[in-house]
Amino acid sequence: MDMQRSFLDRLFESGLLIDTGVEGLYGRSGAFEDVIAAFERLIDRYGKADGAEAIRFPPGMNRAFFEASGYMKSFPQLAGTVHSFCGCELDHMSLLKCMEEGGDWTGEQKATNIVLTPAACYPLYPTIAKRGRLGDQGGLYDLQSYCFRHEPSNDPARQQLFRMREYVRMGTAADVTDFRQTWMDRGVKMMAEVGLDVEIDVANDPFFGRAGKMLANNQRDQNLKFELLIPITSTANPTACMSFNYHQDAFGTKWGLALADGAVAHTACVGFGLERIALALFHHHGLDVNEWPAKVREALWG
Repeated sequence: MDMQRSFLDRLFESGLLIDTGVEGLYGRSGAFEDVIAAFERLIDRYGKADGAEAIRFPPGMNRAFFEASGYMKSFPQLAGTVHSFCGCELDHMSLLKCMEEGGDWTGEQKATNIVLTPAACYPLYPTIAKRGRLGDQGGLYDLQSYCFRHEPSNDPARQQLFRMREYVRMGTAADVTDFRQTWMDRGVKMMAEVGLDVEIDVANDPFFGRAGKMLANNQRDQNLKFELLIPITSTANPTACMSFNYHQDAFGTKWGLALADGAVAHTACVGFGLERIALALFHHHGLDVNEWPAKVREALWG
């Protein structure tokens, strides 16, 4: 924890991150954003020839889609909802009085039809399902969104609001597993270009409760999730900066995603944790980008 706090303090002192008073919620400087933009251009160079359809969803998604996704069954501890004041003028007066007295004024807040997006790909599946059957080549999509997960922490690499860049492949089992392996190979090459040592290991999602332990074990046993790990605040417990996920036909069945011949589509995704990758770069190369190795600067800025 000391290494996490120390790195976070250095980021605040340098102005790269801006303290908001809430753990895991930070402002970012222009220099920090420039690194993320440069790395996204590197992603584009690797993925552009694939011809993915670019889609950008907002950081909030349809609550009905969220409920249908089953996210609350597996990750209720991470979810975030959007609430708003829905009372009358009298309720408003009570709210203001409560605030003046230092009480809990949120009682009059009611859930809206918007939920904070937990992963960039979650709004994609119902969107594509509404279009009807996929084409002969299946589907390939390029996404980026702010995402929310309620896990406050002093670890700068574990933020509550962060950006995720994703590529999602829909097709046959062979299509999507080949896609996943391609991006695992690309991920290692990309990180080598920017001077980061990595390892790839089998992983599992943070499923909730006792039943979640069985789901996590099954996910690992079937090699459904891999992560690309980079030491940021710990060498013993490196941080997952990319993930490579094979969902089998789970989302295809849930959302009615069908191939051209009517078969249920399989899906896979590769996700880049953009803030985490930027933090890895700052940790390994220093807080002043002008002093980074020439090869790294060339890879990012040309």
